[in-house]
Amino acid sequence: MSINDLPVLSALRTKMQWHQERQRVLSENVANSDTPKFRPRDLVEPKFDSTGAPANAFAPLPLSLTSTAHIAPSSGQNTGFDQNRKAGFQTRPAGNAVSLEDEMLKVSANQMDFAAVTSLYGKSLHLLKTAIGKG
Repeated sequence: MSINDLPVLSALRTKMQWHQERQRVLSENVANSDTPKFRPRDLVEPKFDSTGAPANAFAPLPLSLTSTAHIAPSSGQNTGFDQNRKAGFQTRPAGNAVSLEDEMLKVSANQMDFAAVTSLYGKSLHLLKTAIGKG
């Protein structure tokens, strides 16, 4: 059995990847805080089933064409994590909706959560090494 097959470690890896991607999205929001008509984005947190595996296993969402004017999706395109489209925001006169205070709070919370997940992952690996007599 490979270490990659363990559901707990797989869930922790998925969570770490989500935090990395969220950090990228939040940094784009901060970088575009003065860009006119820019709307901040955020990611939807991944859900896990009772075994610890991702609930959707990051299967691409099926797209449907409701009009002949729509562009057909390219096959084999990895969509990654879903974006949170329900996030509320206030718009400034220039049309920008980024609140630096809110974004920095999200960045610091994301950083603390990533550190916690990384610590759990490291402790899980150490526990496995101890169990097999290599730690």
